[in-house]
Amino acid sequence: MAPATGTAGAPVRRLTVLYDAGCPLCTHVRDWLLRQPRLVELDLVPAGSDEARRLLPGLDHAATLEEVTVVGDAGQVYRGAAAWIVVLWALRGHRALAHRLSTPAGARLARGAVLAAAKWRGGQRQWGGNGYRRADGWVYEPGLGWRYAGPGCADGTCATG
Repeated sequence: MAPATGTAGAPVRRLTVLYDAGCPLCTHVRDWLLRQPRLVELDLVPAGSDEARRLLPGLDHAATLEEVTVVGDAGQVYRGAAAWIVVLWALRGHRALAHRLSTPAGARLARGAVLAAAKWRGGQRQWGGNGYRRADGWVYEPGLGWRYAGPGCADGTCATG
């Protein structure tokens, strides 16, 4: 994707990453990004939020909920696979991977990963599922997986409805 007019060659010092706050995969990636050492600062902002609209008034905010979008501090806009590549480029431990993914062969791999994530997100919306959620009483135990531990299940047996 070409950068915004007048931004070619502009240094990137900060990136705004717009993520779907209602998507478990997106929030997992957001949390992972927050733990990564960075070479370029990342601002993680919920897509379509009031904050996103205030920070980026000229952006198509409906589109940011459909496709991962990253905006550079000089107005560069990256979508889809290019957005993921530029985010990896901003991370200390992943810049070399970003360079490999920016090649023609790597770009196909990055695009496939983005399409797989989009398909998973679409399936979550289609089936109305958000997976297992701790807020609903589900607990993850390594080696065992998810189990329901909500009200009435203290002994591991739950009444079925």
